Amino acid sequence: MAKLRVALCQINSVVGDIAANTERILAALSAAEEAECHAAVFPELAVTGYPPEDLVLKRRFVEDSRQAMEHIASQSRSCTAVVGFVDGDDGCQNAAGVAVNGQLLGVYHKRELPNYGVFDERRYFRPGTGEPALHNIAGVAVGVSICEDAWVSDGPMNKLAASGAEVIFNLNASPYHLGKLDQRLGILRQRVDETGCPIAYANLVGGQDELVFDGASLVIAADGRVAAQAPPFQEHLLIAEVEVADRAELASAPAIAGEVNVVHPGLDELDEQYEALVLATRDYVHKNGFTDVGIGVSGGIDSSLVAVIATDALGADHVHGVLMPSRYSSDHSVSDAETLCQNLGIDHRIIAVEPGHQAFLDMLAPSFDGLDPDLAEENVQSRIRGTLLMALSNKFGWLILTTGNKSESAVGYSTLYGDTAGAYAVIKDLWKLQVYAFARHRNQRAGRDLIPDNVLEKPPSAELRPDQRDDQSLPPYEVLDPLLEAYVEGDLTPADLCSQGYAPELVNRITGLVDRAEYKRRQNPPGVRITPKAFGRDRRLPITNRYRGGN
Repeated sequence: MAKLRVALCQINSVVGDIAANTERILAALSAAEEAECHAAVFPELAVTGYPPEDLVLKRRFVEDSRQAMEHIASQSRSCTAVVGFVDGDDGCQNAAGVAVNGQLLGVYHKRELPNYGVFDERRYFRPGTGEPALHNIAGVAVGVSICEDAWVSDGPMNKLAASGAEVIFNLNASPYHLGKLDQRLGILRQRVDETGCPIAYANLVGGQDELVFDGASLVIAADGRVAAQAPPFQEHLLIAEVEVADRAELASAPAIAGEVNVVHPGLDELDEQYEALVLATRDYVHKNGFTDVGIGVSGGIDSSLVAVIATDALGADHVHGVLMPSRYSSDHSVSDAETLCQNLGIDHRIIAVEPGHQAFLDMLAPSFDGLDPDLAEENVQSRIRGTLLMALSNKFGWLILTTGNKSESAVGYSTLYGDTAGAYAVIKDLWKLQVYAFARHRNQRAGRDLIPDNVLEKPPSAELRPDQRDDQSLPPYEVLDPLLEAYVEGDLTPADLCSQGYAPELVNRITGLVDRAEYKRRQNPPGVRITPKAFGRDRRLPITNRYRGGN
């Protein structure tokens, strides 16, 4: 059985940075040449980054993408380069260029355009048409496909196989969520079973706004085995020798120093999600031109976890904690926050909000005269904190990370222009119970209490009034989180929830909070998506909306 040596070039492209992406592609292609690979396969839209969104509506952007592909082709040598880019003259198409020996031999246009979940490709691209073309690479008939083409039964891959393809390359920008790798493996094995062809699957890696791409590029052999797999959440050049059945001869590549057909181990569930958060945070900060971040550190579980993730992503020297106690802050909140910062080795400072708080109360006193104190006075404290963080951001060039979780965002348990003020919401897609699980898991990995044990044990509180606790306003998170998950991610109606045994009064109260908080969520900063349905790109409900679904 002959073997086709393929380099799966798992790179981290930056959306819109066509010149830098091109250099990254050429560097990986050169490494594949040195390894004497027959082909180098790059991710979907590697030239432009993914998703380019409305950039493709700019004619110049499409032209620049095409020119970059032509330049890559001109630099190609004996290793065939298969590279994703934006193509098109009349409208644009999601494309893969095939180049070798200085020539662009052909361009494949993606047939199947996803238009669900986080994908809007029909807004931007025209589907490819015509008969599938095969490429002769080292004497092997190779078919080229792009991402969604693999997810359709009896689709483009089947047509390639029917035309005589012996191996199929699949270029991808497949975003991560928990369980995605198993989902991909299932789909690819279905295609292998249908076509009889091994598949070389190259996936993008890196963070892009709310999305994070895990890489984990792989080769599926004709018998369904994972013959090679790249590590997740890092750039990697995976060299694999793809077995081609019923072949007596193939222009074999010589042996090389280094590893071939390595199956890098995956991560367990919590580590996988945690690495997604770290990578997404690092890329959002760095790709947007920042080096340092600021975090309002309260001594609570949410800000503690965000500080740990930021330190893992950027290094302790680039993370700055800001403690902003008020008249209602407990002594342990300050001490717990200081201990956390010391454990992480990050810079921190204390700025008490009391002078500003009293000044605002004095300013508002004539307007509030005769009215009992309530949420209005409480939220003043949070908004002062947001103002202080943004002032520090302006002065020192820090990007501010917010600390709200998915449970709080769901029910609107946050203050607009207060704790929602910032640039990136690191844990916006983690339910509160997950926050605790991640914190304990990270402490276990460290072998010590990076996050102080007291932070994990004390009742969560916003500390905006005396002796305040979350469970005075909300059900216990052990009750709240499963209900929210069913309503938000499961798209169940109040009637559905009641039929599952939830009390109607509880259902009406909580789903009402979720619906009314939609206007807040629209104003929150972006944050990484690690579930199949996050607030933002995934879940798009009208703010003005009276549908309730009954109970």
